[in-house]
Amino acid sequence: MSFSKMDKRDLYRCVSCGNCRSVCPVFEQSGWESQNTRGRILLIRDLFEGAATDESVFDSLNTCTTCGYCATTCPAGVNPPELVEAARYGLVALGKMTPTQAKIHDNVKTYGNTLASSDDRRGWIAGETFEMPKNPEYIFFVGCLDSYRFPDNAKKTYRILNKLGVGLLEEEKCCGSPLLRIGFDADNLIRHNLEQIQKTGAHTIIAGCAGCYNTLRNNYKSLAAEMGIEFSVVTVSQYLASHLDDLKKAGLHQLDMKVTYHDPCHSGRHNGIFEEPRQIIEAVVGPKNFIEMTSNREKSRCCGGGGGVRSGYNDLSMAMARRRLDDIPKSVDYLVTTCPLCYRNLRDAAGNDVKVMDIVELIEMAMEK
Repeated sequence: MSFSKMDKRDLYRCVSCGNCRSVCPVFEQSGWESQNTRGRILLIRDLFEGAATDESVFDSLNTCTTCGYCATTCPAGVNPPELVEAARYGLVALGKMTPTQAKIHDNVKTYGNTLASSDDRRGWIAGETFEMPKNPEYIFFVGCLDSYRFPDNAKKTYRILNKLGVGLLEEEKCCGSPLLRIGFDADNLIRHNLEQIQKTGAHTIIAGCAGCYNTLRNNYKSLAAEMGIEFSVVTVSQYLASHLDDLKKAGLHQLDMKVTYHDPCHSGRHNGIFEEPRQIIEAVVGPKNFIEMTSNREKSRCCGGGGGVRSGYNDLSMAMARRRLDDIPKSVDYLVTTCPLCYRNLRDAAGNDVKVMDIVELIEMAMEK
């Protein structure tokens, strides 16, 4: 089996110490050695050396959320999520994939989004009277989930961003993250979105989703360079944290409530965005009313939604989300996050027991008179 996207040295750099077992959210739920990082790397070695694939191989590789917690504990400096994604890519290249992988690929190829929606991607604007800025320097990249599943959040976010002169892409499509995480190329999507960005002349993209941010920042570079396009990427929380004074002038005031925060893996552990969401939360509720979850920042426990796990192994995904909810301090009123996938997974697992909200919803509450 060929692993064209893998540094083969990483396969054998792993010393099988087992540090990763203690932090893997999947292993915590399943207890299977094949469903923790060490077991997966041993399995990938076997594939590389010619072993046959069967259902257990798919279950091992495709139950990884690629959260990256294992990488923070590895004394050998291995990056297991990269190995898992490369192994998925190698299998897909041979036509070997699960029905879930095939469905996600077909949805994106047919509809330009993961949700098989033929609705207008900008349908969330309906009923709004946004004045679109000409030649904007900043563009809001909405993402699939907010465009189709959480249109109210897209509206709330853009109501704030629009007043700060931020524009939109005319024909945004899926950023490509869902395909890249499960073993497919996303060059066509990346090229399309880059062409859209190029048309605007904007120098900064504001991502409304942690997965979109990670992909725009780290997977668009080579093709962007080839096309001669330069731009930077920030999250909504980064952008709004830098405009807190503007928000305060517009009416942002403190609320008397206690809040905790869930760090999304893609923006937090993968890209080091920890401070800005906390700056916003503390501006809204005050430092004393912001209470950290039991595991946070680099050690934040994964919600279980990423890497295609929610789609392919929903029961496992919900079990991880429920485990993450156990980290919430008992005294808080709201769990805030900055990723629509984390929001959906945690909300679905919580039911009516915990109030989960996006950080923009918290800002909107603080802007109400």
